[in-house]
Amino acid sequence: MTKVLSNKNNLQILYEDNHIIVVNKRAGDIVQGDKTGDKPLSEVVKDYIKTTYNKPGNVYLGVVHRLDRPTTGLVIFAKTSKVLPRLNALFVSKDIAKTYWAIVKNQPKKEQDTLINWLKKNPKNNKSYAYTKEVSESKKAILHYKVIKKLNNYFLLEINLETGRHHQIRSQLSQIGCPIKGDLKYGFDRSNEDASIHLHARDITFTHPVKLEPIKITAPLPKDAIWDACL
Repeated sequence: MTKVLSNKNNLQILYEDNHIIVVNKRAGDIVQGDKTGDKPLSEVVKDYIKTTYNKPGNVYLGVVHRLDRPTTGLVIFAKTSKVLPRLNALFVSKDIAKTYWAIVKNQPKKEQDTLINWLKKNPKNNKSYAYTKEVSESKKAILHYKVIKKLNNYFLLEINLETGRHHQIRSQLSQIGCPIKGDLKYGFDRSNEDASIHLHARDITFTHPVKLEPIKITAPLPKDAIWDACL
């Protein structure tokens, strides 16, 4: 389990050096500004850096990747313009390994499997639809899952992505009849009280783009009875 370095102003920092900062995103936080006008996590992290290190003027922070608003877990930011393209390159070359945990109500037909679909995004309702065959304007999506724990009424899946498509995990699990707990948009029957979904970016492993050291970070789970039962 990764030690939490700081937990200030609703910001849980899991790793930080001169180049990179990794935080554990809460459900409801947006990573980057959008049309809602809500303060994004990127600005919260900038405020933390500015205050903690007494930095004058504007603080640089590069957004490397994003998580859906109702999702929790690991988000990496670049603290310098030098390291941002290096981190971007790691994602493009798939030299960053991300593991997700998802809680679903229905048991998948297979204990572990590779799901291959073609996803088509509908911007009007901000939803991706998974097809078993290629359709117009669709993108191929591949993920691997395995059932790692059976709970009283739910199943905990560990998921590794080969591609990074819009709402990929949510859409593909829904397509096999296993929507994520709380995910009304993708077929679960009721929402979670805090509007979260039980999808968590759990682990990330990569080689530091400057120090060239192996890095592995694990994000603590949100506090609720069902997540607690997974440990």
